[in-house]
Amino acid sequence: MQRFSDQELEALLDDTESDRVERKESFKGDTPKKARQAICAFSNDLPNYNQAGILFIGAKDNGDPSSVEITDQLLLSLADIKSDGNILPLPVLTVEKRVLKGAEMAVVTVMPSDMPPVKYEGRIWVRTGPRRSLANEQEERILNEKRRYKNLPFDIYPIPTAQLSDLSRMIFESEYLPVAFASDILEANNRTYEERLASCKMIVSPDDPVPTVLGLLALGKSSQDFLPGAYIQFLRIDGTELADPVIDEEVIGGALVELLRRTEEKLKAHNRTAVDITSAATHQKKMSYPPAAIQQILYNAVLHRTYERTNAPVRVYWFNDRIEINSPGGPYGNVTADNFGTPGITDYRNPDISDVLRTFGYIQAFGRGIAVARKAMLENGNPDLEFETSQSAVACILRREK
Repeated sequence: MQRFSDQELEALLDDTESDRVERKESFKGDTPKKARQAICAFSNDLPNYNQAGILFIGAKDNGDPSSVEITDQLLLSLADIKSDGNILPLPVLTVEKRVLKGAEMAVVTVMPSDMPPVKYEGRIWVRTGPRRSLANEQEERILNEKRRYKNLPFDIYPIPTAQLSDLSRMIFESEYLPVAFASDILEANNRTYEERLASCKMIVSPDDPVPTVLGLLALGKSSQDFLPGAYIQFLRIDGTELADPVIDEEVIGGALVELLRRTEEKLKAHNRTAVDITSAATHQKKMSYPPAAIQQILYNAVLHRTYERTNAPVRVYWFNDRIEINSPGGPYGNVTADNFGTPGITDYRNPDISDVLRTFGYIQAFGRGIAVARKAMLENGNPDLEFETSQSAVACILRREK
């Protein structure tokens, strides 16, 4: 991440013609919304500068300080923009308190995205010159083309053996688009079916409508024909060892939404509720495992697994005393075996799959899944989560309530 010197930042403050700079006197009123629009536009980098955009909080339009107080809470609010899920794909940015022109300012440095178009609340914002606006159809095509020449993550690699007909148009138009884009954008949209798919990274481009890994996972009529390991293997074992009798088993396939829905139904059917009629004046209901914990670990397993060069599924093995959820692919990026599960340490092997899960409502905020699961386990009286990591897999063990 590029870090600018004080002299460079002050020069950008004074350059009122620069389209790489946005200045805000404070972070009140509608500024949080406009700041997110600016970060979205800098991430899209429509002019293709391949340089960072800068958002200043505490600067007037002419670059002079506004003398607003830069508090820790303000810096935290700015940092939350990175992971609150309103800008997708997640922006790459840093937040600093700097002293410029003799006054404190908050400086948000935003790097161009490798995966445009970037959307804020379902809208694609761009910047050309002093103009920040919604992308028109031609600008959106330019952003789609930019993406084709980047070093792409595997989840938007094309699958040459797949065809456009392998994607479900019904799921895309009736289920995905209405939650991925704002209603006014859809109503004013003259883009073709192929252009819409390309904008959502489900195909390579309108001129090359080859489905991507993401497209097949999100919309595939038969995803496992092209990604054989993209399923969940469920076993209910009557005992505590893998060699004990299996009393229920299922191979669960389908596109992401169907995959997760069917798995959750299966898990719910086995999660028994105990009723305590002795320890309190009213009946107390308690489940063997808190549903929120199982859900979060399941979502993490599907999101963070590797889909590349493996036919291994996500494995959910339910024993009498524990549930083991095994996800192919070891820790990724900033996450290592040593810091796995540490709050604030996150990275994304499949950033575009994370966007789809967020769009479909399976993820509300990024980087909080393990924390939510741990809290739910504690409140239900279960032991803490246990993780086992290797280069090839991550396993999470949820033990039954004490």
